[in-house]
Amino acid sequence: MVSAETVVDLDPQQAFAVSQTTGEVRLRWDPFVRRQHFLDGATAPDKGVRTLTVHRWGARMVSEYVSYAPPRNVGMRMVTGPWFFRTMAGGWRFEQAGPGRTRAMWKYNFTCQPAWLAPLAERIGTWVLGREIGRRIEGFAAGCADPEVLAAVH
Repeated sequence: MVSAETVVDLDPQQAFAVSQTTGEVRLRWDPFVRRQHFLDGATAPDKGVRTLTVHRWGARMVSEYVSYAPPRNVGMRMVTGPWFFRTMAGGWRFEQAGPGRTRAMWKYNFTCQPAWLAPLAERIGTWVLGREIGRRIEGFAAGCADPEVLAAVH
């Protein structure tokens, strides 16, 4: 498991809305994503909705929302993705951190394959994903202060 957290100067409703932006707005703050869109005709996030995400390095993952409870949390699991992940899931949680402030906590859980390589791959993955989630939550915090991102969620 890897995790990261930050506190932003938005209420949980607004912070949650920033985390769920799509398209060009998402690309303004999320350094992880090169491209992302909903699948199966969906037009908004919700439990059961699937998305295709292309990482900035080109790796592709189809994920599914397993929980969607604005403004408190969202959870996703990998349906298909890079060969080295046996499982991959993530959860984002938002809680009040004082008037007009939100603590955002993001966690990823994963296991690697093949089994003989998993112990080493998971140690490497923890380091790599730890850096990625750190960069991603820093981008989220910057997005929470970006007038263009905020205009898109209002």
